[in-house]
Amino acid sequence: QVQLVESGGGLVQAGGSLRLSCAASGRTISTYVMSWFRQAPGKERELVAVVNLSGGITYYSDSVRGRCTISRESSKNMVYLQMDSLKPKDTAVYYCAAKYTASYFETPREQNEYDNWGQGTKVTVSS
Repeated sequence: QVQLVESGGGLVQAGGSLRLSCAASGRTISTYVMSWFRQAPGKERELVAVVNLSGGITYYSDSVRGRCTISRESSKNMVYLQMDSLKPKDTAVYYCAAKYTASYFETPREQNEYDNWGQGTKVTVSS
């Protein structure tokens, strides 16, 4: 198992930016596909972005594509989510998730495919 701890959330005005970080421990994330999910108040948890083992393949949900960038530094056991042009609808708790894989191309998009989760970091975007 890999332990995940998110940080970087906070209160930001609409149009602003935040960089979320996910620090992993316990195992190297070099064999884990990594993702960010979010859960807004009263809503289901949803995928934000996924990055494959190498960092060369990414996937973004329609709601954030063009405004967010997921990246990873496996040598530091870190994953990041750069969020720009934030909107009030981006307000949510953001979770880092990891799935062990041997597949270079795998980018799972369903939360039930992941078995390692952080506690989340809260992002609030004011209008």
